[in-house]
Amino acid sequence: MALSGLLFIFWRIVEFVTLIPIIGMLAWFVNGFTDSNQLTPNYILVLFITSVLAGAWALFTLIGYARTRHSGLFVALVDLGFVGALIAGVYELRGIAGQNCSNFSAGSFYVDLGPFGYYGRQSNSPWAANVNKPCAMLKAA
Repeated sequence: MALSGLLFIFWRIVEFVTLIPIIGMLAWFVNGFTDSNQLTPNYILVLFITSVLAGAWALFTLIGYARTRHSGLFVALVDLGFVGALIAGVYELRGIAGQNCSNFSAGSFYVDLGPFGYYGRQSNSPWAANVNKPCAMLKAA
């Protein structure tokens, strides 16, 4: 196996390991909205779906290394597509950037979080027990 093959395998593993925490954090939000019978906002769904698909792509290209090494241009094109989609997901999530997570109890973004924000606080939802957690997790994602 050449150096390029080892670098390809290493990069796929790093890519997959990097996506695991993002998928986990966003899955927590999707689960919370689903348990509350509410629609998940676009800024969470875009990033969640993109990261799940990118993780699956990284895993399948790692498993199918024997085939993907012959179609490097196609793999690179799909990877660039996922980079663009992840950038679009971060752009959709831009509303959290200006929020203060140590005092996250006011503003339109707080209201938009549904069971994690204002409405969850008013209905004593267990998802809104710690108001700073959703803010910190969205900033980390």
